[in-house]
Amino acid sequence: MVQVHSERSGTLKAVAPDVSNEVLAPSHMANVLPEYPLIKIRPGRKWVALNLRDLWAYRELLYFLTWRDIKVRYKQTVLGAAWAIIQPLFMMLIFTLFFGRLAGLDSRVGGIPYPIFAYAGLLPWTFFSNAITNSSNSLVGSSNLITKVYFPRMIIPAAAVGAGVVDFAIAFAVLIGLMIYYGMPIMGSIVMLPPLVLLTTLLAMGIGMWLSALNVKYRDIRYALPFMIQFWMFATPIIYPSSLVPAKWQWALALNPLTGIIEGYRAALFGLEFNWAALSISAAITLAILVYSAYSFRRMEKSFADLV
Repeated sequence: MVQVHSERSGTLKAVAPDVSNEVLAPSHMANVLPEYPLIKIRPGRKWVALNLRDLWAYRELLYFLTWRDIKVRYKQTVLGAAWAIIQPLFMMLIFTLFFGRLAGLDSRVGGIPYPIFAYAGLLPWTFFSNAITNSSNSLVGSSNLITKVYFPRMIIPAAAVGAGVVDFAIAFAVLIGLMIYYGMPIMGSIVMLPPLVLLTTLLAMGIGMWLSALNVKYRDIRYALPFMIQFWMFATPIIYPSSLVPAKWQWALALNPLTGIIEGYRAALFGLEFNWAALSISAAITLAILVYSAYSFRRMEKSFADLV
């Protein structure tokens, strides 16, 4: 009952409430709900796998994850960033001893001293191999981040590759020192170096992104990857010139996307003639790998939180 004040008599009267306008009880809510959902959340149906708008919106997160990987890599180490120099430098010394001195390759590299010839190939190879190794394990190592908050998952392997660019820049300073020591002039063709670094980064990102998605589902990737990297190194003209490969196998060597890239580095640094055919093949294969990897990554992305 509700008490209502009467203006005419000045008294209070008990009046029964009108329930016609009351909110329906929960038991009757089902009668007023729409028959079909008003909003449906579905994955995009576009064939383009790269959502550049989302990647650009989370660019600050990419920066912070890259900086985190750099700090974690050298945290509590005695030599710190010197490890970025030690790996290609010591490999260069070993290969110089065995291939430069014992195999006598000094006369087969176009007059370029073998130590600097080998280091020019080992520098991008070290960046590439470390980038795909770190990016392939990046999703598994960031499981807590993936299961708690949404962001484009591509940022995680991309940050691992971006951290390797810093190591490349540090180790590149040693190459400049070697060129000065051996009296190698800086040629105008060095302007091709930034596009080659970008091409190497895109190739590492494509392969690393694909392997990182596979590694979430198949943990065998982390064990098979070292064998693949070791085989890939000897199948690439890093410690030997491509001219050593017989002519009948040159086509197979050109299908390796790193062949044109490594040869491009040497041409840019030492003023050699560019093999534009091999470089074009490398660029086309890199683009195809990047698009396929991004598409495969987006298809497997929805199950990362359940499997990681």
